[in-house]
Amino acid sequence: MISKGDLVTRKSYQNDIIFRVQSTNGPLVKLVGEHVRLEADADIQDLQIVTGAEYHRRKEQVDQQESYSYRLFRQDYRLLKETRESEAGNGYTTGKEANYFQIPPRILHVDGDPLFLKKCIAVYEQLGLQVHGQYLHEKEMPGQIMSLIEKVQPEIVVITGHDSYSKAKGTTRELEAYRHSRYFVEAVRNIRHKYPNFDQMVIFAGACQSHFESLIKAGANFASSPERVNIHAVDPVYVAARVAYTSFMDHINIWEVIRNTISGESGLGGVETRGLLRIGIPYSKESQEDL
Repeated sequence: MISKGDLVTRKSYQNDIIFRVQSTNGPLVKLVGEHVRLEADADIQDLQIVTGAEYHRRKEQVDQQESYSYRLFRQDYRLLKETRESEAGNGYTTGKEANYFQIPPRILHVDGDPLFLKKCIAVYEQLGLQVHGQYLHEKEMPGQIMSLIEKVQPEIVVITGHDSYSKAKGTTRELEAYRHSRYFVEAVRNIRHKYPNFDQMVIFAGACQSHFESLIKAGANFASSPERVNIHAVDPVYVAARVAYTSFMDHINIWEVIRNTISGESGLGGVETRGLLRIGIPYSKESQEDL
């Protein structure tokens, strides 16, 4: 008997993705991806319970992908750090160490999945970034996003959760054919109405198979999913982190952002954007505590 919380795969899709059972309604079961930001419905007869051994085998593959993505980001971070130290040291006499402080941007991460939100918060902390995380159902995001922004005062906003495209509801060009894309679009549009400057408020929006073009047109700097593919749970974090650790004096290389992610250019894209990190000199313990 399949019940809420069970891990399952869909036989009709060759058991390609592991899902969590979110709810059951007779023969219809609502599913959310265990590692990808995908939401789907399925007939209970189409589902197969995932064994512990199979789950751990697949999780090991996902862990390897996450580890590789994290290593890529750390490599880029070291290069960015070396650039900042070099620029901060230009005004010093030869041989004197450049002591500088940095002011990273505030991040608001709004997520339609509480488990994914918890995982993302852990990655932000691992990357040394401070973030305010908020769980909201995707349908609630347009109505509550502005009050959250007024409360947190972020420079980076991540709007994500679960999504999916249904061929039965229309073509890939029709927004109505997507489960939650319209809510992401409306939330982005609400933000841009008050914060039109793309370099002062940076927005990532979307989930698996989301309507990329509508999200960019609404005003997102970065979005998913250009080729309507699934994106990994933590991909939005790496996009936000790259913006957060790039100096506001520099433009972000979109390809360098995307290459840190697990999904790559099929799942993520964006427009030219400046970084949001500010550095200052000189550094002192007292001034850093005051900041």
